[in-house]
Amino acid sequence: MILGNAEVRTIGVIGSGVMGSGIAQVAAQSGYAVRLFDVDETLLEKAVGSIAGFLRRAAEKGKLTPEAAENALTRITTTLSLGECEPCDLVIEAAPESIGIKESLFRELSSIVRSDAILATNTSTLGVTQIAAAATYPERVVGMHFFNPAPLMKLVEVIAGADTSDEVIGTVIETARHMGKNPVRAKDTPGFIVNRVARPFYLEALRLLQDGIASPETIDLLVRKGGGFRMGPFELMDLIGIDVNYAASRSVYEQYFQEPRFRPSILQQRMVDSRHLGRKSGRGWYRYDEET
Repeated sequence: MILGNAEVRTIGVIGSGVMGSGIAQVAAQSGYAVRLFDVDETLLEKAVGSIAGFLRRAAEKGKLTPEAAENALTRITTTLSLGECEPCDLVIEAAPESIGIKESLFRELSSIVRSDAILATNTSTLGVTQIAAAATYPERVVGMHFFNPAPLMKLVEVIAGADTSDEVIGTVIETARHMGKNPVRAKDTPGFIVNRVARPFYLEALRLLQDGIASPETIDLLVRKGGGFRMGPFELMDLIGIDVNYAASRSVYEQYFQEPRFRPSILQQRMVDSRHLGRKSGRGWYRYDEET
């Protein structure tokens, strides 16, 4: 039996990185009990500290009451055991963007959760159908793609795989709305909607830089002032993580059988190789290690 939205009370989140911790926070703020899983206790501690800081600042700005912030934090339980997700009604996977990792997780989760629990992947570019094929019941697997930073961005792409049931799609859409998000249906194609649209935004900016036409600062300024964007492409890559953005570009390029218009940039590859990944490493297209 497929779950109805009223029955979603406990949400599991797999992965406590930037996206996983953000999704856990959103779910907890929306009244759901959350089980946040990772294989590294240090990462879990860092995630809880990040969530606590975000909630504290929201309370200081009057966006949340101190009581609401405290209640949200108490709804989050961390665990190093995937088996602790057994009672979850909905599990949202936010692991690294690797098809092997995701297939392994969905295969294992299928043996842990109830047969009527929903398994969602936060993949930004990989095929939901392929991930679902690793699960025992592919009809209960769905894409639920949040955007960074999850507590602030309203959009959630909801993607049906080839076998995903209409009931599961309906439940996930209503759950996203309960979280205060704006869910949008997307087809199971490489990059879905946003990441396919975004590839030229980043890649053309990288080509301008590679051809020596303009600097990252100039390109970002032109995009902000001339295009009306809140952030330029290089600022946004630094925020997201240059490695994450590069992985998305490679994934779309490979899934479209090396379509030339989606070809990744060698400049971005060099940044990843040098571990200049953006804000999280202190240096990307801009420097952040000297910020106070």
